[in-house]
Amino acid sequence: MLPLLSINWNPNPELFNLFGHLPIRYYSLLWVIGIGLAYLIVRQQYRDKKIGDDKFEPLFFYCFFGILIGARLGHCLFYQPEYYLNHFWEMILPVKFLPGGGWKWTGYEGLASHGGTLGLIISLWLYCRKTKMHYIDVVDMIAVATPITACFIRLANLMNSEIIGNPSNVPWAFVFERVDMVPRHPAQLYEAIAYFIFFLGMVYLYKRGQKKQAQAPTKQAAAQPYYHRGFFFGLCLTEIFVFRFFIEFLKENQVGFEEGMTFNMGQWLSIPFIIIGVYFMFFYGKKGKR
Repeated sequence: MLPLLSINWNPNPELFNLFGHLPIRYYSLLWVIGIGLAYLIVRQQYRDKKIGDDKFEPLFFYCFFGILIGARLGHCLFYQPEYYLNHFWEMILPVKFLPGGGWKWTGYEGLASHGGTLGLIISLWLYCRKTKMHYIDVVDMIAVATPITACFIRLANLMNSEIIGNPSNVPWAFVFERVDMVPRHPAQLYEAIAYFIFFLGMVYLYKRGQKKQAQAPTKQAAAQPYYHRGFFFGLCLTEIFVFRFFIEFLKENQVGFEEGMTFNMGQWLSIPFIIIGVYFMFFYGKKGKR
């Protein structure tokens, strides 16, 4: 028997269809919105730091393709290697080849946040090699905007009824009708709310640092950032992946091989990012902190 206050959730994942052959999905739209908001936030930071547009403009392309390629390869290689290593072109192209011949447009079904993070880190390294900017300065700026993108990605997962939670009797449980008729934790919504809160905290700290820097008593002091280099990068990794580690206890395993594991794949992949985040937040660049 379903809880009286459970929410039946079965939205059409397609927002509309172009020309009858090209579906536009909520998933893709929310991804674009999330990356677009990050673009505007980082652009403002570049302007605050008086960094020219010639260095900013290439950043979007590095970030977009780094996240997309990393997230796609991360899902295919971390979660379904036995399938995609035998269906290589489906890993690269947004289509599914049909057993009887031909193909079907599916979009990229399966993107992993850990792979997207790794792809972003690598693409920013390439960007910094090209622009001669300090790598940690760039990832600090990206880190301020990252939680809002993560928020919209989880909302995209919610619209797709994927990455669902464990069965639950909480009054806000969702019944993901495309999966089954069992009330479950809306784990995607938990993550989206958490990442939005993290984003507000990041913006607050960034604005606070800007204000403190402007109030510095000398020009030399004002030229130094209020937070040490690497702080925002470390904070972003730590808060997102610590939360990700614990929220996994409320989520269904995504693939069968996770059933016998002490921690699932998402949790194991989160641990290195947490360690890196703690290091950058508390130890890296402390000499430059005022």
